[in-house]
Amino acid sequence: MTLLHCGGRTLDLGVPVVMGILNITPDSFSDGGMLFANGRSDLDAVCRTAEQMLEAGAAILDVGGESTRPGADPVSEQQEMDRVLPVVEALQSRFDTIVSLDTSTPTVMRMGAQAGAGLINDVRALQRPGAIPAAAATGLPVCLMHMQGEPGGMQSNPQYDNVVEDVRRFLDARGEACVAGGISRDRLIYDPGFGFGKTPQHNFRLLRELPEICGLGPPVLAGLSRKSMIGSVLDRPIGQRLPASLSLAVLAAVGGARILRVHDVAETYDALAMVGAWMESGR
Repeated sequence: MTLLHCGGRTLDLGVPVVMGILNITPDSFSDGGMLFANGRSDLDAVCRTAEQMLEAGAAILDVGGESTRPGADPVSEQQEMDRVLPVVEALQSRFDTIVSLDTSTPTVMRMGAQAGAGLINDVRALQRPGAIPAAAATGLPVCLMHMQGEPGGMQSNPQYDNVVEDVRRFLDARGEACVAGGISRDRLIYDPGFGFGKTPQHNFRLLRELPEICGLGPPVLAGLSRKSMIGSVLDRPIGQRLPASLSLAVLAAVGGARILRVHDVAETYDALAMVGAWMESGR
């Protein structure tokens, strides 16, 4: 049994679990602006959405205040704090759940942990100056994601010698850097970064060979929900990618992913429940 200690709560990753996405931004690729109004977090809308996700089976809520869609502009540290800290505090005061903080900013990591976040989810794998000491000081688990380049230009011309091996080496190296910086190995989660500086072909190869990433040891998080790799095959707009997103979530779970970061919690929860029952039948 794999247990992840997230602040005062424990997450069982013996079977795949769902992480629900709460984007507190005006410009995220799928749902930007839904939880953000008049330049600030819409706390009533956030709490309603969070309640629906938890009732539908989410084990984690992932709160992010900086869009990382292709071409996204960066936000200031103060903007990010103003967006996410009230949300973390509101969720912790109202719900008994693990709140993941999607941030690369050291100050936001520290302040978010004080506000009650139980996990740090960093698309830049703690590469910003001061990020490793900040994350280490929180005592929280950390998800390290692979991304080639930065959101503003990551999809311009991504190239790899071998995408699986390159991602594997990067995550392993970042994990070692974290351990050297005071973050114990049992607090690490790896994310291969589907859609972050990768072509559809890169994404599908990573998915097909996901057991190679899982073989590094830490639990693996996969974010495939509504991604452009679906559009490359089906030419469907973002709002019509649910069946394909579910199929990718199931493939990722069968390949070893233990956390699925998704927009559509209820449907993904049901799909993963079948994967979990299938996994349990072989034990």
